[in-house]
Amino acid sequence: MADKGEIGWRVMAGAAALASGWAARKVITAGWKKTTGKEPPTNPESPEVGLGEALGWAVVMGVGMEVSRLLATRAAAKRWERGTGQLPSIFRDA
Repeated sequence: MADKGEIGWRVMAGAAALASGWAARKVITAGWKKTTGKEPPTNPESPEVGLGEALGWAVVMGVGMEVSRLLATRAAAKRWERGTGQLPSIFRDA
């Protein structure tokens, strides 16, 4: 069973990931529009979307979202460490 600290960490990390994911999607979408001059595909799986465009969007979105999540989790861990004096247990066991 998880202790209060672990539950607190999970809530904090989840909130950070959610917020960063929302912001990343906005930034990635704006970057796509600026670079390509058009809206990103709303349904890249559709055969009506060109394969190159669908793959490009999938790669850009996948990498962007994962980088965002990684940075948010690291920032949350540093903040947690400042507040509690130690990293969350998930990092101490690594």
